[in-house]
Formats: sequence, C-alpha cells, structure tokens
Amino acid sequence: TNPGFVVRITQTGLDYARQQGIAILEKELAQLKLPDVSGKSGKVRYSFSRLRILSFRLPRSGITPISNVGLQVSISNAFAELNGDWRVKFLFIKGHGSFNLKVENANMKIILRLGSDTTGRPTISTSGCSAHISKVRVRFSGKLGWLYNLFHRVIERKLRKNLESKVCDNVAKSVHNELQKQVRTLPVTARIDDKIGVDYSLVAPPRATPKSLDLNLKGEFYSLAHRSPVPFSPLPLAFPSDHERMVYFGASSYFFNTAGIAYHKAGALVFEITEAMVSGTSG
Repeated sequence: TNPGFVVRITQTGLDYARQQGIAILEKELAQLKLPDVSGKSGKVRYSFSRLRILSFRLPRSGITPISNVGLQVSISNAFAELNGDWRVKFLFIKGHGSFNLKVENANMKIILRLGSDTTGRPTISTSGCSAHISKVRVRFSGKLGWLYNLFHRVIERKLRKNLESKVCDNVAKSVHNELQKQVRTLPVTARIDDKIGVDYSLVAPPRATPKSLDLNLKGEFYSLAHRSPVPFSPLPLAFPSDHERMVYFGASSYFFNTAGIAYHKAGALVFEITEAMVSGTSG
C-alpha cells in the first residue's frame, strides 16, 4: 500500500534523538543488578557481594541507520563505578571489608530491528549486542589489603566478563520491557475536531537507508460519525532525496483529497443558499 504521508528522519534528526535516548540508557544501566561473585585462586578463597553501581556514564555515542534492518547504537569510552563488600580466606587468615571498582573504556554496539504490527504500530527489538570492557580496577579497604595482590587479576577478569554479559542482558530487557511496551501503546489515529479524524498508522515497516529513516504512514482522514472506505487508492509518492534538515514531511494528493471527502461526509462542506442571501439587484 502506498503511503499518503511520509516522514523522513535524517542523520541530524537521529543525532538529536540519540541525545535523549542516551540519557535514558544511562539511567537504565545505573540500575543493573549484579550477582555475587565467589571463587578460589590458589589458596585464596574469595567472595564479593552486594555489588552496587554508583554511576554509569556514556560520554561518546552514535546512532546510524542500517539498511533493511533498523538502527545501530554505538557507545565508546563508557565509564562506570561500583562498590560492594568482600570476604577472603587464606589458610587460617580471614578478612573482610569493602571495595570500589572502576570500569574504564567500555565499548558497546546495539542493533535495533524496526518493524510494524498488524495495527500499524511500530515494533522494536534487539537483533544484536556486544560489549567489551578494556580495563577494570579494584581498590580494597581493610587490614588485609596485601591479600589483594594474590588474586586481584582473577577478580578483575571475572568482574569484567560479568559486566560485559549483564550490560547486553539489561539492554535487551530494557528494549523489550520498556521501549517496546511504549511503542505498543502509541496511538495511530487522532481526532482533528468534532467531525473528522486522521489515520497515521504505518503501512509498512520503517525503512532504513544509509542516510535516513523513512516512515510510510497511511495519511487518511475519515468522518468520526461514519467511517467508510475511500473510493480511490493513494498513488506512489515521489519523495525528494534531500538529507540536510533534521526531519522532512511529504504529503500526497490522497492526504488532502481524503480530508475533503471526510468533511463533505460530515456535512461541513454543505451550504444552503437562501433567497435572503441573493442580492435583489441581481438580474
């Protein structure tokens, strides 16, 4: 089905949306729930519990369209800070205390697949996610800090792998439970006045190209009192190839013609000419 109305979001528009989305993602990642970590390194037994994320910063990010898929979100040089409690047993020596962990130079790539459902609402899901953390530093507080040197590399490696897997898990859950839930409730019709409404549901999944994201919408006006099929179909809409502005809108003759039909059916375009309206001097 050809659209009656088209919205094109260019790279500049996506960059603006990225700023809003990254702020939400930072908030979501700051609520990561990490499991306890325990194990053995040589003669040292250790456990880490009550891991809490203090902050998660995403200073560099980008969003680019991927043809026939959707969007790719890339994040680089991310930083996170955590704290928690530790316990260690070495031979007959036992120690415990708290620790502070800093994650530096974390990089992520998230692929978002865009589609549409039978009601014309958009759908969104993760079709790929990768995370890599270059450096993890742990600082211990307590009287047995010298034990740290016996197993700190093992701990840092385990915590790094744990974080890498949890980040992608949390992103996937966030997209499914939050983002998809929101787009599923998006309205696809709007009331213009007390006589007509407009249907702007998707007639096809969002189309990603290397330079933009195009949304093909129905763009059909209808009478609120009685909606009936339109006696003609929308013609193909030739959309300009411009990509300099943030957002472009395109409307076909179908968009305007259905508005005229809807108002006519609602009685808004019916006029009655009476004798009093006709000038007496007219011959």
